[in-house]
Amino acid sequence: MPTKQSSIATFAGGCFWCMQHVFDGLPGVTESIVGYTGGGKLNPTYQQVCSGTTGHLEAIQIEFDPTLIEYASLVETFLHNIDPTNSKGQFADIGSQYCTAVFYQDDLQKQIAENLFDNIISSGQLDVIYTKILPAVKFYPAEEYHQKYPEKNQERYMSYHIACRRDFGLKNIWKGKKS
Repeated sequence: MPTKQSSIATFAGGCFWCMQHVFDGLPGVTESIVGYTGGGKLNPTYQQVCSGTTGHLEAIQIEFDPTLIEYASLVETFLHNIDPTNSKGQFADIGSQYCTAVFYQDDLQKQIAENLFDNIISSGQLDVIYTKILPAVKFYPAEEYHQKYPEKNQERYMSYHIACRRDFGLKNIWKGKKS
């Protein structure tokens, strides 16, 4: 649970390993947990979520110190590390469980996310954004072997990361574009 000096942000950005790797290095991010959210299945397992039948998305929940990093910066980081124009998943990971969403904790987070999305569209950076902005619901931590996977399994993670072509896709989507 967050302390008085911390807040929670929750994002679904396709492969949760790739998202954890991005956020763990940011100043002001004090903790991150990968897991599942958005669906109706209680206590889902990785295999159940991968089946695409639970309604859950692979997600990351971040604890952050808002005096060191603003929520808007986290949303911008999130957006620039996904393909918000893909409604079917992310890069090599296709399926409803890999779709993208911002899960807001309160009205202020919702407003910040909506404003950032509106600015991206109105500025012409992107023509469409399929990433949803949804109220936060129960977050279920993934199995322990998924936590900090890039650190625990560097070679396997890098093999996956290269094969999924995420970096190549991100360069094409966001080339020369700033929010």
